[in-house]
Amino acid sequence: MYGGFWYNIKNAFNQKNNGLYKLLAINILLFVTFMVLRVFLTLGGANDVYRSLISFFMMPASIPEFITKPWTLFTYMFLHESFFHVLFNLLFLYWFGLLVHDFLGSRKLVNLYILGGITGGIFYMLIYNIAPYFSNRVEGALMLGASAGVYAIVVAAATLRPNTEFHLLLLGPVKIKYIAIFYVLIAFANSAGSNAGGELAHLGGAFMGYYYVLQLNKGKDIGVFVQAIGAFFEKLFSKKPKVKVTYRRPAESEKQAYTSSTPPPKSTKASSDTTTQEEIDRILDKIAEKGYDNLSKEEKRKLFDFSNK
Repeated sequence: MYGGFWYNIKNAFNQKNNGLYKLLAINILLFVTFMVLRVFLTLGGANDVYRSLISFFMMPASIPEFITKPWTLFTYMFLHESFFHVLFNLLFLYWFGLLVHDFLGSRKLVNLYILGGITGGIFYMLIYNIAPYFSNRVEGALMLGASAGVYAIVVAAATLRPNTEFHLLLLGPVKIKYIAIFYVLIAFANSAGSNAGGELAHLGGAFMGYYYVLQLNKGKDIGVFVQAIGAFFEKLFSKKPKVKVTYRRPAESEKQAYTSSTPPPKSTKASSDTTTQEEIDRILDKIAEKGYDNLSKEEKRKLFDFSNK
């Protein structure tokens, strides 16, 4: 993360190790997109079209319906319809995400968000289908929002550094472990209320935040598969840097002078003739992933020799 807040938001997808701002940018972009669609479609008398569209990406409580829309376990955690819903989710994501980023890094921050969202979605669907309280509300129940992923990050931050203090308006400095406890208690108290489904997802996300850090302390990262999927898509959409290859045809006099006075160079193992296209592709992949400065001297030499063959 390189500059101010809005700079990082605008350049979220042009920078590496910028997972927090990528999450913020995706949530903001989708909120604005669906807000515009809702306004235009509703004013145009096509509100049913909008409802069908957003429902296509929302997490259903019904297991048979979920089986036909498995992608919703991922898409629901990036959607919001209410301004205050997205505002408070992203404020908490930003505040606590900065702390998690500082201690765990960008990739593990994204792991937490995704794993928290997945766990929250599964917990929501599970409780809706086994608790008698929800028996007549399962069909048609849908959920959206980043809250489960945000809860995971809040609880993870409090587990990592429980005595870190945030300065709250009117209250002054408060240790984040108390903020996290209050946050979880509110979700538990409301788990039988009007937003029961969302609150259940919050609790699932909170559990994952605690469990993830617990496993990290034991030396195990349970989010490796999330990183692997993310790295695959990063590589898929990243462009390999172009190597400019130039060739200058020597003058005839230069050729004669060279052949008559200079013996042919001895072939060595490090010669550019032995550098294969596969090696160059591997070096270019390394540049795309880690940058040119992370190449070894030998790799830089091979790249230079190959470009001047």
